[in-house]
Amino acid sequence: MTLGTGDYITAGNAIDPRPILIVTGLVQEARIAAGPGMAVICSSSSPAQLRALLTVVDPETIRGVISFGVAGGLDPTLRSGDVVLATEVLSGDTRWAAGLSLGDDLIERLTSGRRRVVRGSLAGAEEVVTKRSCKAALHSETGASAVDMESHIAAAYAAEAGLPFAAVRVISDPAHRALPALARAAIKPNGQIDLAAVLRGIVRNPATLHALVSTGIDFNRALRSLRGCRDYLIGTELVDSEALVSKAA
Repeated sequence: MTLGTGDYITAGNAIDPRPILIVTGLVQEARIAAGPGMAVICSSSSPAQLRALLTVVDPETIRGVISFGVAGGLDPTLRSGDVVLATEVLSGDTRWAAGLSLGDDLIERLTSGRRRVVRGSLAGAEEVVTKRSCKAALHSETGASAVDMESHIAAAYAAEAGLPFAAVRVISDPAHRALPALARAAIKPNGQIDLAAVLRGIVRNPATLHALVSTGIDFNRALRSLRGCRDYLIGTELVDSEALVSKAA
């Protein structure tokens, strides 16, 4: 899925016709990100599909890559709606640097209201991390603030292409919350929510209703916060890094 290509005007009024590639996992995230200067792809929460989509993106046609969307919380101090600006992305023994530069006015807008913004690392996963115990183990192992299924793939693509990379992720399900299996199963291949599947699941197991409601509240709070981060995509200057990727010793 591709949304929102167009010209991009950089700081200093220098026009670069190439858009920034915005990598998302859900159609809701893609709709928030879409706009002038952005070429948005949506993986529908499928790492395999994201890798396939990136194979047809010519790196010469874009000026940088940003992973943008919601994430699962690993740091127990973070709550739904908190924003993580990635310092690096981790997957296995590989680490990718995330270069970014934010002006004071943009940071002030990002932190306005109830939105909390922190800098931290992101862990990449091939599947949704649903259990509290798994989140705790991943946090202990990596020290990452949050986990998602797109950032490590986007970072690897950017590193291979020699493009600057950044990531902004908003906590949806905090570390203390387990994701109900039904929430994961209800995502359609196009990234939208299958409401019929949700209702059937509730009928079969009414006890899941409370967990789904709590998850839905967290998710909606995260999307509201993500909309407030839209200025980040417009106002940030991607920073080139001489060591975009490194192997842990």
